[in-house]
Amino acid sequence: MPEAATLPTRRQEAWRYADIGALERLGAAALDEWKDITLAPDETRAHCMVVGSDAPELHRVRLTLGEGARAEMFTTIIGNDYCRVEVEVTLGKGAHFEFGGVTIGGGDAVREFVTHVVHAEAEATSNQVVRSVHWGQGTGNFLGSIDVARDAQKTDAAQDFKGLLLEKGASANAVPQLEIFADDVKCAHGATVGQLDAMAAYYMAARGLPPETAKKLLVRAFLADAFVAIENAEEQERLLDAALEALGDAV
Repeated sequence: MPEAATLPTRRQEAWRYADIGALERLGAAALDEWKDITLAPDETRAHCMVVGSDAPELHRVRLTLGEGARAEMFTTIIGNDYCRVEVEVTLGKGAHFEFGGVTIGGGDAVREFVTHVVHAEAEATSNQVVRSVHWGQGTGNFLGSIDVARDAQKTDAAQDFKGLLLEKGASANAVPQLEIFADDVKCAHGATVGQLDAMAAYYMAARGLPPETAKKLLVRAFLADAFVAIENAEEQERLLDAALEALGDAV
């Protein structure tokens, strides 16, 4: 294929864990499809979506936030094939970006979030929370980078990734990156990957809950962290229900 030469490879950091075979099926033209959104000063916009299917998907969004603007994005990635949600954000003075994401599934699919947040001006804030639950040979990825420009003093930026593996063979990968040129900032990131808390499940079962119910409640609480900041209760439930439906009988 003539266009194959322009497709990324795993040698590129942003595509390190991607399903290159799925990208070939999408075609190189898909890499040029960006949704560009600009928020005016003090504008607020929130968006919730459920993505993923039985075919490869690539969703790419560029956000530019004016002074004092606020953008919120919450996403559940399900489906049985490769799905990637990529977000690039540039924050003006005093702007805020809130991101919550869940990847969940089994099989052998790769589901991933890739974010690049640029604090271009002073006093901007950002918060990213990603939860990943996988089984079988499923993989959940989060590649998140934060850049703080030299003049972006008083920046406050955070990333939090947690992966939950329900079976051997599943995997979760987190690559947090910080590049800071200002000296008066607060930046934090954390990443952990583990299994269900056996003691918590035992504690709940000992008080009369069936083991399967106890495990599902633990997974629900784990996933819900990503959507705490959603103000619309119906949207919060919609994203969480989609994740739990994908979970099915995996626990």
